[in-house]
Amino acid sequence: NIKSIKFDLIQNDKELKIDELVEGLVLGEYEFTKYKSNSKKAKKLQITICTTNSKKEEEKLEKELANALAITSSVNMVRSIINTPPEDYFPDTMANDAKNIASQNDLTCIIHGEDYLQTNGMNAMFNVGRASRHESKLIHLAYKPKEPKGKIVLVGKGLTYDSGGLSLKSGAGMVSMKCDKGGGSAVLGIMNTLKALSCEYEVHGIIGAVENMIGGDAYKPDDVLVAKNGKTIEVRNTDAEGRLVLADCLCYAQDEIKDIDYIFDYATLTGACIVALGNETIGTMGHSKKLKAKMQKAADSSGELIGILPFNRYLPKQLKSGIADIVNSTASRAAGSITAGLFLDNFIKKENKNKWLHLDIAGAAYSESPWGYNSFGGTGAGVRLTLNFIKNLDK
Repeated sequence: NIKSIKFDLIQNDKELKIDELVEGLVLGEYEFTKYKSNSKKAKKLQITICTTNSKKEEEKLEKELANALAITSSVNMVRSIINTPPEDYFPDTMANDAKNIASQNDLTCIIHGEDYLQTNGMNAMFNVGRASRHESKLIHLAYKPKEPKGKIVLVGKGLTYDSGGLSLKSGAGMVSMKCDKGGGSAVLGIMNTLKALSCEYEVHGIIGAVENMIGGDAYKPDDVLVAKNGKTIEVRNTDAEGRLVLADCLCYAQDEIKDIDYIFDYATLTGACIVALGNETIGTMGHSKKLKAKMQKAADSSGELIGILPFNRYLPKQLKSGIADIVNSTASRAAGSITAGLFLDNFIKKENKNKWLHLDIAGAAYSESPWGYNSFGGTGAGVRLTLNFIKNLDK
């Protein structure tokens, strides 16, 4: 029956941070009730935040409040996208969301269909989605401020549903696979926030929106696919589909966007990441120690958790194929998250190796057990982490 709450930022022992208060309140309050027939009517709660600071400090706090509300609003948007069932959310839906985000935030938005994928040699991505009744979509959003300080590329896996393809998942394994669009959804959330934060960097968001289904037209184990950069891939497992989509999207991004300063990809890629790091931590991989350290600093500051998974010189040989350049899935279960990251490394150009990080959000993006201030379902993993990284680039 509480109708109002007052918070004093100035406490006896410390000063509370307004962004942390807002995150706790807004993210902790989130519930996804769209499909509940008897959802409770929302009650209004008045929240007052008090400070004894000067007018100048108050203006700074007002800005921090606005930024925190913009970020949490985008996180909750991502949560709702992830939680929406696959019958109601498919590649065309994701493309329409991208168009709406672009129109609301003065972004450019390009949507490519399957004809473009075939014409431009993006056969890995095309084959993953060819058995679906929903056409695959390549989404390219761009935020371009005047005189940008640098250029950042974000690539997201947007599997709106993953049945596993002909390497069919078990019945239990298919439940919650609506979450496989977590990477692409995170990219949408980040792009939705840049204008509100007055971001000074040019940022591109590339999403491969695909549905992996079964049928007479499905791609098969033993197929050999040719990716956009000419690499040939022997398909050993059609359930290792996300890396095929990301491979072509990474190639597209590097071909279309020049002078990249940072390139990050986000994907609910491997169950092995959950085994290694648990349900709350994002697996982070790359070649640059300096860049990984920067992302760790952003994690510590944003409240999201990352764990660094190390590449080593012995693992790439597991990706060798007898008939193609590489396999999409290794015979060994050992280091499954790392070998998936090393697969993607084949599609990063030499000049971009030290600018790239792979973020496996398989555990952190979705949970059927509430944790922290995350309720059942999607969490919006990666959004606060990345925005914090960008915000502190000049520090």
